Formats: sequence, C-alpha cells, structure tokens
Amino acid sequence: MSQLLEQKPVTFMDRRQADDGHPDGRERRQFRDSHSLLNPDAQELAESIDQYKLPHRRRFITYEELYNVMVSLGYHK
Repeated sequence: MSQLLEQKPVTFMDRRQADDGHPDGRERRQFRDSHSLLNPDAQELAESIDQYKLPHRRRFITYEELYNVMVSLGYHK
C-alpha cells in the first residue's frame, strides 16, 4: 500500500519564460491553421483580425475593434 502512495516528484517547467524562437517577441499562435476550412471572405476577415491582434497585443478584441477591422476591409452599412 505504501508503494502506491509514493510518487516521483514532478518538476515544473515554466514555459512562459522560455525562448520560443520568435526573435521579435511575438506570441506563438496555436490554432493558426484553423482558418483553412473557412470560405475565402471569412478567411480574409479572420486573418485581418489576427493581424490586428498582433501589434495591439490582444488575445480577444471588442465588438468595436471587430467593426474597425471590418471597415478596413471595405465593409459599410
């Protein structure tokens, strides 16, 4: 029974501090290829949103920021 309770100590590696290979300090995007299944117009919007997020260092954007991205692509009401 005591053998079941004994476990090897787990070492924690803080990957946030590791050099991830981006010399300019950009975030690594995990789901970058998820846009490939979209239709061309939706793919253009998704890529434009990603391009907006990078320089503004935003993970999520507001509706107003989304609207501004859409206007930059030529949308008008």
